[in-house]
Amino acid sequence: MYFDLQKTVRMCIIYGIILSSLLLSYTNSGLLIPVQRSKNMAYGQDESITSYIKPIVATIKESDSSSRNFTIQIPNMAKGPAINPAKGYLVQEIRDHLYWVTDGSYNTMFLVTDKGVIAVDAPPTIGKNYLKAISEVTNKPVNYVIYSHAHLDHIGAANMFPKNASFIAQEDTAAELQRARSATTNASFLPPLPTVTFSKNYTLQTGNQSLQLNYYGNNHLPGNIFIYAPHQKVLMLVDVIFPGWIPFPYLAVANDVAGFIKAHDIALNRYDFDTFVGGHLTRLGTRDDVKVQKEFVSDLESAASKANHDVSFVTIAKQIGHFENPWLLYGKFIDAVNQKCVDSMLPKWESRLGGADQFMSTHCFTMSEALRVDPTVAAIAQNSTSANS
Repeated sequence: MYFDLQKTVRMCIIYGIILSSLLLSYTNSGLLIPVQRSKNMAYGQDESITSYIKPIVATIKESDSSSRNFTIQIPNMAKGPAINPAKGYLVQEIRDHLYWVTDGSYNTMFLVTDKGVIAVDAPPTIGKNYLKAISEVTNKPVNYVIYSHAHLDHIGAANMFPKNASFIAQEDTAAELQRARSATTNASFLPPLPTVTFSKNYTLQTGNQSLQLNYYGNNHLPGNIFIYAPHQKVLMLVDVIFPGWIPFPYLAVANDVAGFIKAHDIALNRYDFDTFVGGHLTRLGTRDDVKVQKEFVSDLESAASKANHDVSFVTIAKQIGHFENPWLLYGKFIDAVNQKCVDSMLPKWESRLGGADQFMSTHCFTMSEALRVDPTVAAIAQNSTSANS
C-alpha cells in the first residue's frame, strides 16, 4: 500500500523537528546533546500532525519529567564529525571522486565523473547547500539525479537541479510521484518526475564511473532502492540502517516490516562494500554497522516475541475488571507488552546505539504488532527461533 502525500509531508515535518532537536544541537565533542523544548511548538496546532508526534513526545517526556532542560548521553559509536554551524554542512570524499554530504540530520552522496556529476537525492534540510558542496569539488554540471525513494524529506529539493538532467527512479517511486501530481492543482512543490525508470536493476555508466541501482521489493517503502558504487565499494540504502543509532521511530515507519528485516541480509550477502551511506544522522557507516543493526533487529524480534507470549490479554482484562471499553483493554495490553520488550532490550542497547532510551518503545510496538498480524514476519521469527534452538 502506498502512503498518501499529506502523510509524507507530515512525516517530513516530524523528521525535521525531532532530528534537528536531537542532533543539530550536539556539542563539538559529540558526547552530550543539550535540548530545550519550547511550549509553543508549531505542530501543536495541527491535531493530525499531533497524532503522529504524540507517541514520540510521550517517550521523550518519560525521560524528562522533572525539567524542560535535559541532557542525553550519546554512546561513542554514535558520534560523527563536527559540522561548522556557520557553514551548515560537511562534504568529504569517500574515495575515487565519490563524496558524501551531511547537515547532521540528513546524508546523501554524489559521484563526479569525467562527463559530469551524478547526484543522489535532494534532502530539503540540506537544500542548496548541496549545490555548494558539489561546487567545492568540481565545476562540472549535474547530469543525473537518482531518487532513492519517493519520500519528500529525501528528494523534495530536486527542483534545484538542472531541468535537462536525467532523473532516475524505480517504477514504484515514479508511480507515487505521478499519483501525487494527479492529486494536486499546483505541482510546483513536488520534485521532477523521473525521466528514466526501471523495474529491478539499472546500471548507470557515465564516463569512467558507474552506479548499480537494485530493487528487491518493499522495505521502508515501495521503490526504495539499493545504490552501489562497485569501484569505490560503497553501498547506500536510505531509511533502513542508521549507523551508530537505533532507527527512527517505528522501525523508521517501515511500510513492510518483513522487507525491512530482510534488507539487512541483502546488504550483507549481495554487496562487497566497505563504506555504508545511510540517509540520516551524523556519520558514515561500515559493514560492521550493518551487522550491529542486524543484531539489534534480531534481538528486537526475540524480545517482542517473548513479550507477546508472556503477557496475557485475559490477565490484563481481569485487572481492568470490565470489558465495556475494548480499546482501553488493548491499550493496557500494548503498554504491558511494550514495557516487557523495552526492559529486555535496553540493558544491552542503551550504551551501544544512540537514541535507545528515546525510541525503543516505538520499535517494540512495531515489531510486536507485526508478529501478531503479519504472517511473513511471524515466519521469519519462527525460522530464527528454530535456527537458535
